Amino acid sequence: MFEGRMLLRETTRYWWVVLLAGIAWLVIGWLVLRANVTSLKTVGVLLGVVFILAGVTDAALAALVGGGWKVLYYIMAVIFVLAGLWAFIRPVNTFFALVSVLALLLLLYGAFEIVRGIASRDETPYWWLGLVTGVLLILLAFWVSGSDRVYDLRARTFLILFWVGLMALIRGFTDIVLAFSIRRAGQALTAA
Repeated sequence: MFEGRMLLRETTRYWWVVLLAGIAWLVIGWLVLRANVTSLKTVGVLLGVVFILAGVTDAALAALVGGGWKVLYYIMAVIFVLAGLWAFIRPVNTFFALVSVLALLLLLYGAFEIVRGIASRDETPYWWLGLVTGVLLILLAFWVSGSDRVYDLRARTFLILFWVGLMALIRGFTDIVLAFSIRRAGQALTAA
């Protein structure tokens, strides 16, 4: 029991890593939403960077959690890294494939956030943020799949950038709240 508390206290010392990841997500979201798209390759490379960073963040979060969550985070990390590598290798194809796959990814990510939010309601008073984030991501998934009828290439480019930027902003805010929840848990352990 004592060793478990000590390990948990040591893990919560690194709450600032999750905070930095959240801030990085906010910066990425801001850059993506401000981007002036000049080519499809630019969109593909931007998406590759976002996916690689998502994979690295999920791998880092997997090191901080235990049980089944660890496996789920590692699976999501592998999926994001593979998507990022494919985006770097085939950036133009990434643009066209993203429209087909983005709704499914947003739906899965939204479901994951809802489950994580509900599962953490006993540990943190901010559990509702995960629930709200998941619902917003699922609504965004339905919007993305319904907007597939947009055939204007320029409009489609800006829609994809909007979706990716919004996802990055949501992830940034979620990670920042998670970081402060981890910090609070660490302070509670130290006080106990």
